[in-house]
Amino acid sequence: MSETKKALLERLFAQHGAALLAFFYQRVRRRPDAAELAQEVYVRMLRISDIEAIRNPEAYLYTVASNLAKEHRVLEQRGANTVDIDDAAELLADLTPASTEIDTERRIKRLREVLRQLPAKGQAAVALHYWHGMSYQEVALQLGVSTHMVKKYLSQALAHCRRRMSRLG
Repeated sequence: MSETKKALLERLFAQHGAALLAFFYQRVRRRPDAAELAQEVYVRMLRISDIEAIRNPEAYLYTVASNLAKEHRVLEQRGANTVDIDDAAELLADLTPASTEIDTERRIKRLREVLRQLPAKGQAAVALHYWHGMSYQEVALQLGVSTHMVKKYLSQALAHCRRRMSRLG
């Protein structure tokens, strides 16, 4: 990395660092996320091979920041529609309280109804992974899809179950 590139970036972030944090905070409303996004702008600026070709570095800095804020918003919206696979244990714990057998049977019946609302591959992925104990790779082979798709099916299924079960009480 040339010293001029490093010096330019240090100057840009010294002059605009606080404004950049405020820019992100206005968009994400969480200080840790704003700080992380500002740091990501710096990393992305470091990756530019020919920084001398940029006519207006300040404008470019905010263009990168704006694009990063948009990416973050899209990822947040996607994340609101899915559930992390690791939350499965929490979901299952919520669905099977140790109160009474009648309550448990009723919840299981509701869960089966909710699972029937899923697309066929989503139902199959849930059954193979959670009830038959297959790994993501084994489920992918069985369904003829990628491991990524299995994770997506399971994530969407868990999100659906969580929403529907909370509505049913």
